[in-house]
Amino acid sequence: MKDSIHSITKVILIVLLALSVVSGLIFYGLFDFNRTLDMMMDDLNNPYMNEIFYWSAILLGIIVLITILSPIYNIILNPKDGKAILFSIGAFAVVILIGYALADNEFSEYELEKLKTTAEVSTYVGMGLYTTYITFGITVLSIIYASVVKLFK
Repeated sequence: MKDSIHSITKVILIVLLALSVVSGLIFYGLFDFNRTLDMMMDDLNNPYMNEIFYWSAILLGIIVLITILSPIYNIILNPKDGKAILFSIGAFAVVILIGYALADNEFSEYELEKLKTTAEVSTYVGMGLYTTYITFGITVLSIIYASVVKLFK
């Protein structure tokens, strides 16, 4: 059962990869980088470009589904490993909460109006930035830790 699902998934992902490569080649073949912004905006009405945009949206949806369903499938197959996955999700939720706690809106109402945004959106952007910084810092520290531990073994 596990091997058949693995092989089916592998074939589907290879087909998606091949279709993506073909659409990417078509996109870059049709796209001229030496054009003005007005000419590029006309691409939004180009049916070939629209197909590529739709394909990108479909791929994004598939990636989101795989990202969500894969850990659930692994928890079902290996309930003992589910604890590690749930711990990782919980740790990332804590990082997001810390990012939200650190974020604030530093713009005045005039600046927010000029930027055509709201204080809430500004706070969410700050949360995303802080979450990214914290995650990057944790990644760098874990790489350094792994290297130091490897030196002493």
